Amino acid sequence: MSETLTHLPVHLAIIMDGNGRWAQARGLPREAGHRAGAETVRTIVTECRRLGIRHLTLYTFSSENWSRPKTEVSALFSLLLEFLGQEVPRMEREGIRLNILGDMEALPLAARTALRHGLRRTAVNTDMVLNLALNYGGRAELVRAVRSMMAEGLRPEDVTEQSLADHLYTAGQPDPDFLIRTSGEQRLSNYLLYQCAYSEFYFTPTPWPDFGVEALHEALAVYAGRSRRFGKTQEQINGR
Repeated sequence: MSETLTHLPVHLAIIMDGNGRWAQARGLPREAGHRAGAETVRTIVTECRRLGIRHLTLYTFSSENWSRPKTEVSALFSLLLEFLGQEVPRMEREGIRLNILGDMEALPLAARTALRHGLRRTAVNTDMVLNLALNYGGRAELVRAVRSMMAEGLRPEDVTEQSLADHLYTAGQPDPDFLIRTSGEQRLSNYLLYQCAYSEFYFTPTPWPDFGVEALHEALAVYAGRSRRFGKTQEQINGR
């Protein structure tokens, strides 16, 4: 099916939901679901790189996730360290640049150290950008951007949609064309609120650990069949 895919998104964003429910349905601890989800991350990053998707953003750990049990949070960051240790060398070889969306300073020291190492090692890569949203919240991102603009002394007339976008974590990247959320929920959950103004949405009941290459292709085929109007009529798009 992959060979027939057309009109791929330049920027794909994914809310990776359902690890815990996947584990619970199998009588496993939640940590087992997160580990299975990490394997799916490897699969999806590899396939997006192969297909030529230039920007991939994964909602990895939200600012609200700190309220989860400490053992689960600890397991998540252990998986992150394992993922970075295994994948950063491959990203370096395959031209994938790592980028972080979110407040890194609040992350555990080991995670901050590994992330900065990954950022340095992949900084010159240009084939693909992998954004990991870590300790991220869309509203907090907007507050941070406005504070940054105020600190720079921007005048009211200097505040435009573009100048605001230039102060977001995704500055310099195109907005997501397509957003996928797994596991059946149908909401943004404070994810890329500004950037997803005109994104196409796709919700699937498939939990993230089961979202493999075939499921990705099915979603991309749906995207290819969408008509993106950006507020215009079809006649305007057709030049009539």
